[in-house]
Amino acid sequence: MNRPYESKVVIMQPSEESSALYWIFHSTYKFIYRVYLSFYMTLKDVYNKLLEKYGYQNWWPVHEGQNSIVEISFGAVLTQNTSWKNVEKALENLIKHNMLDFEKVYCSDIEFLKELIRPAGFYNQKAKTLKAVSKLFLEKPHKDIAREDLLSIKGVGKETADSILLYALNKPYFVIDAYTKRFLSRLGLVSDKIDYDSSQSFITQNIEMDLEVYKEFHALIVKHCKELCTKKPKCEICFFKCERLS
Repeated sequence: MNRPYESKVVIMQPSEESSALYWIFHSTYKFIYRVYLSFYMTLKDVYNKLLEKYGYQNWWPVHEGQNSIVEISFGAVLTQNTSWKNVEKALENLIKHNMLDFEKVYCSDIEFLKELIRPAGFYNQKAKTLKAVSKLFLEKPHKDIAREDLLSIKGVGKETADSILLYALNKPYFVIDAYTKRFLSRLGLVSDKIDYDSSQSFITQNIEMDLEVYKEFHALIVKHCKELCTKKPKCEICFFKCERLS
């Protein structure tokens, strides 16, 4: 028998009713917040919040003294399925051997080229793609290079083509990548199953066509997804409220 001064701590377990009420409240909140984002928080608002937090990114980063069109075009190919750290190693190899040049790459021995870009991975295919991209830039005036020209090259997909068009050739094509899809879907603005063309249409229909905004917005999304909106998101310190949607 317990003495009068003794007491037991009783841990109350949540009832099924309270759990159900929480689930209803949480679901309702998610719905209301997504409605708010859809109707009141425009993409320009999202852009401005990112810009306020991180500042201008001034993409695409290039090495001092190098031809930006060449380096960006090669970088867009090399970054496929690898980290930027590995791309940097491949670019540094090309610079070291004075090979960051369309004509030199096109005329180079392909086995030598493969060794230079080996750090970026998938070097067999990427070497062929770099040669094909170089051939296009050598044969056609840069201002006349179209998206279809780039997409006709084996190894160049929509993301790579649009990266070259936007950052190398200064043409207004918004780049969609895994970061963009992750960020927009977590905000509840698009489905996480949305395809490339639909994602691109969503953005271009909801923000003005501005070359510098396109560049900065994409760069800021990448920055945010590397800092906070990672695969395992750091929602507790994020300045967007989409963490409460998870």
